[in-house]
Amino acid sequence: MNHPLSPNTQAILLLTAPLIVGRGKAAADLLTPGQYKRLAKYLREHDRQPSDLLGPDADILCAALSDASPHQLDRDRLRALLDRGFQLSQAIERWHARAIWVVSRTDAAYPRRLKSRLKDDAPAILYGCGDARVLDTGGLALVGSRHVDEALIQYTEAVGQLAAKVGRTLVSGAARGIDQAAMRGALAADGHAAGVLADSLETTALNREHRNLLLEERLVLISPDDPAAGFNVGNAMQRNKLIDALADAALVVSSDYKKGGTWAGAIEQLRISGTRDRRGGDRDSLRGGHCGIGHRAGTDQMSPMRKSAARVRANQ
Repeated sequence: MNHPLSPNTQAILLLTAPLIVGRGKAAADLLTPGQYKRLAKYLREHDRQPSDLLGPDADILCAALSDASPHQLDRDRLRALLDRGFQLSQAIERWHARAIWVVSRTDAAYPRRLKSRLKDDAPAILYGCGDARVLDTGGLALVGSRHVDEALIQYTEAVGQLAAKVGRTLVSGAARGIDQAAMRGALAADGHAAGVLADSLETTALNREHRNLLLEERLVLISPDDPAAGFNVGNAMQRNKLIDALADAALVVSSDYKKGGTWAGAIEQLRISGTRDRRGGDRDSLRGGHCGIGHRAGTDQMSPMRKSAARVRANQ
């Protein structure tokens, strides 16, 4: 999906993306997600679009945005960000050389599930590698702790294999531990997997273990953060909502009790996305050592998967 970037996507990248190239540093005054949301709302209300900020009346539009929100959308700040054209061209060349594609929320190619379920909270920019069509196939989200014993690793791999056998995409965070075990199981059984990364998309996509799977279009890796960005706790927490939005159901294999990103992400998604736990909605069923399978209210697409997973767990 390495097509030319749309003018809208170029403008959004200039405003919000660090455009990290080599040893270069990120711009210090990028628009935050909240600030870009404010800017996008203003553009919609005035029948404009991001690409207009690259047009002949860009100065007038920047001034109008500054007047509307002087403390967040300062005119000089906007112009400085939009003037990073050369840096953007370098970043695009680097991404294309690594088969990394980029879409914005304004593009038709942007994953429909993220846009419909997260609305304005969907990332303005999404980077990826692999077949983007996998992202709209639904499936099972499987997440858990990084540090677990071998028994849970084996259980998780078995559930990943079951997802593949019933034709469901496996969605996870691609972190070590439970996430990687789930994806490993699904891919070993000739299934499909989507990994939502919190960092280092560029490095992960170039990993020899992943290249053939990406080329075979069985694996897709995505991240809302710059492909060269390192680990950040905040980014890791934010990707949980993307994992949930891409899936039809979720299985939390293991989590520290009332702490850590896995716990926080599961509780937040139970609160905001209309999911329920198969035990009847008791959030404490996510207590360490328990496995809860939740699915979106009003759907039962994952019944074969839930029954098979229960049998695997009983046999461990």
